[in-house]
Amino acid sequence: MTFKYNNVYINETSTITGPYESKGPLSKYFDKSYEDLYFNTKTWELAEVKLIEESVDILLNKIGKTKFDVDVMVSGDLLNQIAATNYAASSLKIPLIGVYSACATSVLGLIIASNMVEAKQVKNAITSTSSHNNTAEKQFRYPVEYGGPKRKTTTFTSTGGASAYLSSDKKGIRVESATLGTVVDLGVTDVYHMGAVMAPAAAKTIYDHLKDTKREIGYYDLILTGDLGIYGKDILKDYIQTEYNLELKNYDDCGTMIYDVTSQPVYAGASGPACAPLVTYSYVFEQMKKNNLKRVLLVATGALMNPTMINNKSSIPSIAHAISLEVE
Repeated sequence: MTFKYNNVYINETSTITGPYESKGPLSKYFDKSYEDLYFNTKTWELAEVKLIEESVDILLNKIGKTKFDVDVMVSGDLLNQIAATNYAASSLKIPLIGVYSACATSVLGLIIASNMVEAKQVKNAITSTSSHNNTAEKQFRYPVEYGGPKRKTTTFTSTGGASAYLSSDKKGIRVESATLGTVVDLGVTDVYHMGAVMAPAAAKTIYDHLKDTKREIGYYDLILTGDLGIYGKDILKDYIQTEYNLELKNYDDCGTMIYDVTSQPVYAGASGPACAPLVTYSYVFEQMKKNNLKRVLLVATGALMNPTMINNKSSIPSIAHAISLEVE
């Protein structure tokens, strides 16, 4: 399903990261970075709560508004029952729509907020998401203290929080259209190869978006996936050409952009809900504001992995949501 928008804009964004991201190639584009994964808190989980709180605070300072000026917040994260979002929202006191779509959460949040702004149900909205390397590893695989070896196809959960402010004010980046993804499950069971899990979902969403909008793939200056990593990126290019006869040319993956995969200990690149918005809201939006890019299709990818189902030997479903961003 694809939505068209006439009057929705991302007026401003904010990004906050951890130490690995601050040492990556995009470090100068982030608003704030920490050198300690605890972020001056007592636990990694509280550190992730702080990521959302601070990203919203930075955003509000940028736009000169207070939390009382915001109609709704749409947010999600990876922790059980989107805990980071809920704890952050309890202090922010902004009406909340909590969402979960794994690493595709950021774009799902943008779609929900855009629909509400377009329908004039709200005047404005903030969307947020976060991920933290150590909280995600503890929940979905093994605590990092175990020091277990991992395969080279493993992706490295990015640490960061990102927020965006949307309204009908005609400034910033225009939200032109968006496509909701369909859950895809090709039977992949390898928890250390999320790129292989998510690539088919990304391919289907890109195909569906182009079909619904009646566009050629060359319409976009850049098609950007969320966090497939170096191996999933290649799988997507092969799969989308074989399955849908589409050739990805102006294409990149946020998971391969936020880190230097040749020198940093991040395996196949980045993953996590924060990966796509950290790259998009910082570096990509800067290029759009400079008119180096005018049309970008952001396709956030998510592996809908449940540890209990995995332990029961079930396969891993995946989903991808797409949003078309333009500079007028």
